[in-house]
Amino acid sequence: MSVSWIGALIGLALAIILILKKLNPVYSLLLGTIVGALVGGANLTQTVNIVVTGTQSVMGTVVRVLAAGVFAGVMMESGAANAIARGIVTKFGESLAIFSLALATMIITAVGVFIPVAVLIVAPIALEVGSRMKISKLALLVALSGGGKAGNIISPNPNTIAAAHGFNIELSQLMVADFIPALFGLGMAVLLATLLRHKGAIATMADVEANQLQNDGTTAAALPSLKSAIVAPVLAIILLLLNPVGSILHIALLEKFEVDAMYILPLAGVIGMLAMHQGKQVLAYTKAGMARMTDVVLILIGAGAIGGLITTSTLPAAIVHLIKISGISGTFLAPIAGILMAAATASTSTGVILATGSFGKAILAFGTAPLAAAVMVHTGATVIDHLPQGNYFHVSANAMNMTLKERMRSVPYETAVGLTMTIVGMLMFTVL
Repeated sequence: MSVSWIGALIGLALAIILILKKLNPVYSLLLGTIVGALVGGANLTQTVNIVVTGTQSVMGTVVRVLAAGVFAGVMMESGAANAIARGIVTKFGESLAIFSLALATMIITAVGVFIPVAVLIVAPIALEVGSRMKISKLALLVALSGGGKAGNIISPNPNTIAAAHGFNIELSQLMVADFIPALFGLGMAVLLATLLRHKGAIATMADVEANQLQNDGTTAAALPSLKSAIVAPVLAIILLLLNPVGSILHIALLEKFEVDAMYILPLAGVIGMLAMHQGKQVLAYTKAGMARMTDVVLILIGAGAIGGLITTSTLPAAIVHLIKISGISGTFLAPIAGILMAAATASTSTGVILATGSFGKAILAFGTAPLAAAVMVHTGATVIDHLPQGNYFHVSANAMNMTLKERMRSVPYETAVGLTMTIVGMLMFTVL
């Protein structure tokens, strides 16, 4: 059966409105799917089939996200991410403070830590450095948030997994393709933060103390060594890159080594745990990792349902027809879908999931290559994913001891970082 495009639009709009009204995102997406299907002409039985078929389509992504929970749990709970951040900042010193803070957040996010957690990890270091160097909290947040955005698109995080699976490409392919946009994003973050270093309230020791009150108590003395902390991320990156390297170099042995991220990320996490002499914590770390992935998995299921509604409807065909008669290049649909969906949900992961599930087929119908589509959707989702309706906005404000008004001042600069990565991603596949 085919649902009318009007019903699909109503369902999607309802889901977004409910999310903005703070209803649980999963219920918002499911309710939007049901209402959209019924309005679009489906009966009760057909509506159930649309929901079931849509949720089944994301099960591959769900399995990979759950597997990534082991790796994330090890990096976050063991203190490995914190050790890496402190090591980077110490290595570059205070003369390159802004660069080192942005780079630290980028790398912490790139090795599989969620961007809100990465900011929480680096924030106390940033405030300490900022209070000594007389750097404004606005500049520090732009450096951290911009670096986190850059790391987020080259990370085995749920948003990257969703983008790769949504366009049926390997996770490692997308991580490699996003590397150049990520470098430009890092550069823009450092440039903007440098220009803003004396704008707004300067970081003080009072901010450091306020941050410590919110900290979970992890101290530098309890952290693993830097050498042991990098074992898990380095091993994961090496194993993930074996497939594309083998394909590029035509090495038969590597070409046959086609191991999915579902195996690689848990394996790297366990080996990293052993390298840090934390083998006894395997149950605690995996439990914590699973808990961190639960919300993402539930949103995946809801997004799969709304994606099933849209792909079942005539909306993708209508969008393709509208863009063709308007004379606009169909290539723009990919970044626009990522930008709008992430802005509506204030979440990179949810934005990517909605964009790929809802508009993936329409994007590919214009002849856009799957890898190009994944890059443009993924980078587009970082442009306006930091709005107040999302938790990242408030988590980062608390981490930097900023008022909501102070936090809002950084929004345009964070958008500039995401837009830079999106433009670079588009140029890579349209001009170059």
